[in-house]
Amino acid sequence: MAEHVLVAPDKFKGSLTAAQVAARVAAGLGVPAVELPVADGGDGTVDAAEACGFERVELEVTGPTGAPVTAAYAWRAATPEGDRPTAVVELAEAAGLRRLPGGPEPLTATSHGVGELIADAVRRGAGRVVLGLGGSACTDGGAGMVQALGARLLDESGAELERGGAALRKLARIDLSGFADLRGIEFVVASDVDNPLLGPHGAAAVYGPQKGATPGDVTLLDAALGRLAAVATQTHGLLGAVEHDGTPRPMGVAGAPGAGAAGGVGFAALAFLHADIRPGIDYLLDLLGFDERVKGARLVVTGEGSLDEQSLRGKAPVGVAQAAARAGVPVVAVCGRRTLSDEQLAEAGIEAAYALTDLEPDLGRCMAEAGPLLERLAAVIAAERRLT
Repeated sequence: MAEHVLVAPDKFKGSLTAAQVAARVAAGLGVPAVELPVADGGDGTVDAAEACGFERVELEVTGPTGAPVTAAYAWRAATPEGDRPTAVVELAEAAGLRRLPGGPEPLTATSHGVGELIADAVRRGAGRVVLGLGGSACTDGGAGMVQALGARLLDESGAELERGGAALRKLARIDLSGFADLRGIEFVVASDVDNPLLGPHGAAAVYGPQKGATPGDVTLLDAALGRLAAVATQTHGLLGAVEHDGTPRPMGVAGAPGAGAAGGVGFAALAFLHADIRPGIDYLLDLLGFDERVKGARLVVTGEGSLDEQSLRGKAPVGVAQAAARAGVPVVAVCGRRTLSDEQLAEAGIEAAYALTDLEPDLGRCMAEAGPLLERLAAVIAAERRLT
């Protein structure tokens, strides 16, 4: 007999972390509940992993502007079942838009701190590194990340390039003689972005404007990323890369789906870390133990701050709903606001959605009072679903 409710929400951005959302919903339901905060690889991924039993590791790294920031990754030691030591590295912790002290720096922001987090995890003995991509402030093709791991990106005179994507237009050579020894380490990119590195659907064109890039900046950055891809292909044979089923990748790594994620960090992860790119929410649900927690549940409550068209493109609530459907458990969602119709929700596997704006139409008050309002929503769910 089903006994508990599984509460598996993402964060309410600007209001509550995923763990805080889960706690408030569980409190309001008034019935036995299992809390499983989730994330899709973007902001809040480390917090979600920590809430599920991972250890939080903090260190000072290089932020997107070059100034130091304190960032964290999540760590889980080897398990008795034989799972290897695992680090969950969230790009936004070191190189996210939220790490910018002032305005955006589209031409010079760096992913260097991400590489420093990876290097620390490798020193700890990681056998697997999960890299969550989202909320990036940089469009540097992952150049900073690989520099932090020991690569040297050199111009015609042999001088090291300065930080940022724009500098890549001067790239002449990549020296990997001092690159970290990553043999035997599994790298997984958790991301639902399928953009290539270059062109009208690439990292600069699609995401550059969100990071402050002007049309002229976009043109410059796309050319600079093209230079990175060309030099890497020429010097390291990346054009001959193959898919995991052994078929050739005719456009090389730069044309691979996901290479444009996080300003091109996806490209560097593929090219230099030999990473697999997995659907963000699906992979993280597996890592966080969703299938085990959903056993015996009579309902799953998921959610995020805004249930809208973007939610349908691989965001956490839809991923949770799909995973719950495989277990035969119904799903409802909580959110700050919703723009999806009942039909769209049903197609996504969500039976009903409960928004804070249903209780409080003022958006400012919804954000300021999200916790108490969530408890009230949860009580409504419990009553309508006859949980008590």
